[in-house]
Amino acid sequence: MKAIMVVGTTSHAGKSLLTAALCRILSRRGWRLAPFKGQNMALNAYVTANGGEIGHAQAVQAWAAGINPAVEMNPILLKPQGDMTSQVIIKGKPVGRATALEYYEQYFQPGWQAITESLQALSAEYDLVICEGAGSPAEINLKHRDLTNMRVARHLKANTILVVDIDRGGAFAHIVGTLQLLDPEERALIKGIVINKFRGQRSLLQSGVEWVEKYTGIPVIGVIPWIEQDFPAEDSLDLFERPTKKTKGDITIAVIRLPRISNFTDFDPLDAEPSVNLKYVSPKQDLGHPDAVIIPGTKATIADYTILQQTGMAGAIKEYVASGGTVLGICGGYQMLGKIIADPEGLEGNDSQRCEALGLLPLTTLITPQKVVRQRQVTSNYPQVGLPIFGYEIHQGRSRQLESQGTKPLFDDPYLGMVDATESVLGTYLHGIFDNGPWRRAWLNLLRQQRGLHSLPTGISNYREQREAVLDAIADIVEANLDLKPILPT
Repeated sequence: MKAIMVVGTTSHAGKSLLTAALCRILSRRGWRLAPFKGQNMALNAYVTANGGEIGHAQAVQAWAAGINPAVEMNPILLKPQGDMTSQVIIKGKPVGRATALEYYEQYFQPGWQAITESLQALSAEYDLVICEGAGSPAEINLKHRDLTNMRVARHLKANTILVVDIDRGGAFAHIVGTLQLLDPEERALIKGIVINKFRGQRSLLQSGVEWVEKYTGIPVIGVIPWIEQDFPAEDSLDLFERPTKKTKGDITIAVIRLPRISNFTDFDPLDAEPSVNLKYVSPKQDLGHPDAVIIPGTKATIADYTILQQTGMAGAIKEYVASGGTVLGICGGYQMLGKIIADPEGLEGNDSQRCEALGLLPLTTLITPQKVVRQRQVTSNYPQVGLPIFGYEIHQGRSRQLESQGTKPLFDDPYLGMVDATESVLGTYLHGIFDNGPWRRAWLNLLRQQRGLHSLPTGISNYREQREAVLDAIADIVEANLDLKPILPT
């Protein structure tokens, strides 16, 4: 099938963003195309309509292409657990847990089979695939077992773009060094170089561009300026790189930056609210006095809760609630709000574990082998009755309510979440809750009322419309600074 490959000189060079931009640009030109990443290591995941897990970045790229996400777009997803192992997900389903060595010994051949089968399935439905690599294609100690960079490019004979982050410094050395370490047949596939995240005067870069083109024999097909638009982050390292916004929002919401934080794309809609100052707080930092605290999802609930205990953050959260603060837990954060979390089979680590959690909700959780992965559509009971809610579940824990204690269910399915009698502590298993615009605004209005602020309109669209505008804006910038002719398949 016809294919374009995007590889980077380093991690965070901008591969995901460029792939999404290409999906939007070329779909607007009439191509029937799909994104693809053979192997992704990330804790931000999305659930497809058939209940499969893929990297959230590939879901965003699918939306950029105007199609629904599918497991074939990311056949291998690795979710690090923090104990030198990762959960291995192939074609959307968990198949085991492995160290890096075990993974390459046990899953290399099945993984490559899943990749080629997925590409074959996509070729039957689409005219073009836009592939994204991972990390660097020139890690010489890993190349022989790299499933997602030049092995895929060679398989597809794909016109390949090499993207470099010039904001990090050393861009020209990164370009030359990467090309030098590629095999001749791999280097022959590189049809264009893209310099990403450029700040400054374009003319001052021109001599460097000309030198690179002459030295490598490969054209620089784009110099992409620094893009201020917020693009969904792929992993938690992006949280450290996000610039602090100088906003003057009416309310502040603190998200606890757990060591194994997952699905923090849940909070992109909050970050896009002009009235909200969203900040990520390390367990070692002072919690302060925000208007609300969110405990997010995590790949290892007990291990991360132990960190909250050891750093004093667990006690700070309890004191915050006792003083009238509002706390929301999502997925693993919901489990932490309960009384007991038990992992008798050591599924989150190497040993059987059990811990007493925050005890703010009458809930116990048992970590079980069977994973719940599904999209959900429910109706809200709180903070406003009758709102249609769409989201998805990804969790291994099974939670059981001990007694009512005046609690009430958040949704018409009581298993998905609850709020306590004071309406200051609430939790849910539903990821994507803030994507639902009316629900998000209704909850924010409760926080605003506590501050004596006027309510915001709740009759708004869901976040997907804002996401579409962001994708269009990013695509417009990239298209204006990119020459597609050298890489478009004929």
